[in-house]
Amino acid sequence: MKIVLASGNKGKIKEFEKLMPNDEVVAFKEILGDIEIIEDKDSFKGNAIKKAQTIYDELINKNYKDVIVISDDSGITVPVLNNEPGIYSARYAGENASDEDNNNKMIKNLKAQNIERTPAYYTACIAIIYQGEVYTVHGWMHGDVTSKPVGTEGFGYDPLFIPKGFDETLGVLPHEVKKEFSHRSSALKLAKKVLDVII
Repeated sequence: MKIVLASGNKGKIKEFEKLMPNDEVVAFKEILGDIEIIEDKDSFKGNAIKKAQTIYDELINKNYKDVIVISDDSGITVPVLNNEPGIYSARYAGENASDEDNNNKMIKNLKAQNIERTPAYYTACIAIIYQGEVYTVHGWMHGDVTSKPVGTEGFGYDPLFIPKGFDETLGVLPHEVKKEFSHRSSALKLAKKVLDVII
């Protein structure tokens, strides 16, 4: 199955490729080049749909008939920080912020409240568009964030997040372990069920 992923995030692309080893996952840029999509919706679902719809419409305009577009919008929510960063996870420290910039801002905000560890959760929404129909699924992963980053695996806030039932951050845990329970894995398992029904 050929799937066009409506994302330019290299970390997400690699994650999807690992999670879907039997499918051909193609980043939209390989087909369409650079397209800027403004994520201006107020929910993960809204942003996921907008990304998928934008890429789907572009592909249809270029006469791609039987195409599946999948997009993902995800982020981390820390209740004690007024539910930040939420949908602004990728740009928590500002537009074009690096993972390190975003992590440093979270660490700073946690330390400002003398917090070393506090509950948090990841949300992933996957949107699928096939033959003009839109489908969405969600996945979650609960745990804690810590003000002391550990590990270099993964991307985003992984060095700060300790999943429930574990003593180490996602920055330490290997992919083979994380893929069993991550928010994106949970959403993708549901997405596969949707694909099995609609295709």
